Amino acid sequence: MDQSIQQDIEAIISRQNDHGADLWSTPDHKLLKGAPFTTLESPLYLLELGMSHEENLLKETAALIFQGWREDGRFKISPSGGIYPCHTAQALRTLCALGYARDQRLQQTFHYFLATQEADGGWKCNKYSFGRGPETHFSTPMTTLTVLDAFRYTHDREKMETLHQAIEFLLAHWEIRQPISPCHYGMGTLFMQTEYPFRGYNLFYYLYVLSFYPAARKDARFLEALQQFESKVQNGNVIVERVVPKLGKLNFCKKGQISPFATQRYQEILARLAEE
Repeated sequence: MDQSIQQDIEAIISRQNDHGADLWSTPDHKLLKGAPFTTLESPLYLLELGMSHEENLLKETAALIFQGWREDGRFKISPSGGIYPCHTAQALRTLCALGYARDQRLQQTFHYFLATQEADGGWKCNKYSFGRGPETHFSTPMTTLTVLDAFRYTHDREKMETLHQAIEFLLAHWEIRQPISPCHYGMGTLFMQTEYPFRGYNLFYYLYVLSFYPAARKDARFLEALQQFESKVQNGNVIVERVVPKLGKLNFCKKGQISPFATQRYQEILARLAEE
């Protein structure tokens, strides 16, 4: 393994006790406390760097996340506060990436999302931090994208009309561009900047997830979004434009530099397009 990759892996692992407990958690098991090195996010960085999900550290992290699972399929990621679809989606995505997509508990979580889809095709977190207005009637784009990111691990994803509606919701946002949903997700300057690793609602993550779905790959809006992204690609290489400072210290995602790992994700998008 390349020394710089090993250094990044060791750096991420070294942060697992930062919040007062093991596995990037707090003593009372808050799973999203202290971003970007949280229980729900840190395993994704390690997987991105090539760590096997069979490693004991990642198995233990998965077990901790599963402690928040509820019989109805939702996940409680903090001992206090509400249970929001975005939190459940993040837990589901991470556990799928860790190899648990066929776990019976996650099957119930998939059913939960299929049963709670909004009329506009997305999923919505009913927390109105910015007040209420016409824009807050829309579903939450980031939650919807995260749900689709999880569903790509299922074998029947292409057959589900439910997912086609979610894809259409996200492609329609490419036309709207304006901030929508109670969380006010828009497609402005920050959205267009190449963010890596995937953490937020961003053009690169948007394209990466949608590229798993044939219905999206064939759509002119997807191809237009890809063209926008490719205007910043240099000789086939992806340059990181935005990364949170704590992650920016790692070798694999330095701001302003080519990231071979990000470039590999871009190449995967192109490979899926070539399947058409």
